[in-house]
Order: sequence, then structure tokens, then C-alpha cells
Amino acid sequence: MIPGEVHDVRDPELPGRLLVAERDALLPLLRARPEEDFALASAACPGWTVRDVLAHCSAALTRVVESRFEPGVFGPEANDRDIAERGDWSTREVIDELERGMTEAGPVIAKAGGVLDAVALGEWVHAGDVRETFGEPGAYEGVALPDALALLARVSRERDHVPLHADLDDVDEPLRLGGVPGDRPPARYIGDAATLVRLYAGRPVAGSGRYELVGAEEGELNLFA
Repeated sequence: MIPGEVHDVRDPELPGRLLVAERDALLPLLRARPEEDFALASAACPGWTVRDVLAHCSAALTRVVESRFEPGVFGPEANDRDIAERGDWSTREVIDELERGMTEAGPVIAKAGGVLDAVALGEWVHAGDVRETFGEPGAYEGVALPDALALLARVSRERDHVPLHADLDDVDEPLRLGGVPGDRPPARYIGDAATLVRLYAGRPVAGSGRYELVGAEEGELNLFA
């Protein structure tokens, strides 16, 4: 089966696996960094520091674990409030909350029927944002990439996004993303997986791998616009 085909069945454990794999890779990196690194301006999230990105991520997962979903819960204003509420926390407390959330959110997401799957994908993308700012290798890549791509395909399909066929340089099988093709034929992407993730996450692609995109504009692929 080609990853992302329209007839595949949701794997409820996939978001949790992605979170746990990223937890195991990211947390040791965070705990080894000096305090001043968390004040660096995020390369991917204008106006936020690395600490802000982590506070946003930990708050979002805590909301999932505690089932706190008031209107606009994941909107810009709520994100800013969550970050401000953690303004007096130590960086260690933010990282500890993030670790708990990445550990405990998976079963909650699994039971939610798919409506929270994108939260896990967003957390994985933000981990890439942190690596990018730190200058660490593996931003939007790593051991969890296959699960991230599978989740990306599902989220893009459930949102009836632009249909796209991706031939990835570093993945054996092609990936089908977005809704079922109708009058518009699927767009075509040729390049590496990390750059594809950048396009779907609305992250800068300057300096990333070379790629070819035909049949769609870059901005049309952004899932989080």
C-alpha cells in the first residue's frame, strides 16, 4: 500500500507513538542546553523564543491531557495566554511539563477519534523548529519521520487539502496527500521529505533541499495557515 492512500484506516496509536519517539529524542537535547539558548529567537515562529515555543507545546499537551478545550483554545490569543501563564516558571518546569504531556497525551488523542491527531503533528513540527534554531541536525527528520509523514498524509486528507503526489528522495514509496482528486489533477512534488514537511508546516525552505513542485503554489500546501 502506498502511504497516504485514501482507503487506509486510521491508526489511533500513531499520534502517541510519534509523541513518545520525539520525547525520547528531544528531551535529552533540551536538558543538555545552557539556559541562554532558550532565549534565542525562534527561526520558524516570529516573535517567539525557544522557551515560548516549548511553553506553547507543553500547554497544548496539558490541555489535551486535561480535556480543556474552550473556544479558540489553539488560536493565537490562547497561545499567547498559555505562554504568559508560564512566564514565571523555570525553564526546567516548562520542560518537565512538556515531558509529561508527550508521555500522557497519546491515549487521549487515540480515543478522540482523529480530531486531535493534528496536535501530535504540530508538536513534532515544533520540535523541528527548536532544532532549527539550535543549529542541530535532523530538523523535520529523525527516527519518527515515517510516522510523521503518515500522520501528515491523514491530516491533509481529512482537511480535504490540495491533492498531491510526492516522490521523496529519501523514502522508498511515494506519498499521497490531500483530498480525493476531482476536477483538479494532483500536484506533484519531487524532493526530500524534510522540505516537504517544511512546505506543509509553512516553514522557510531557503537553504533546504532542492525540490520541484508542479500544479500548486507553495502557500497552498500550508496546513497551519
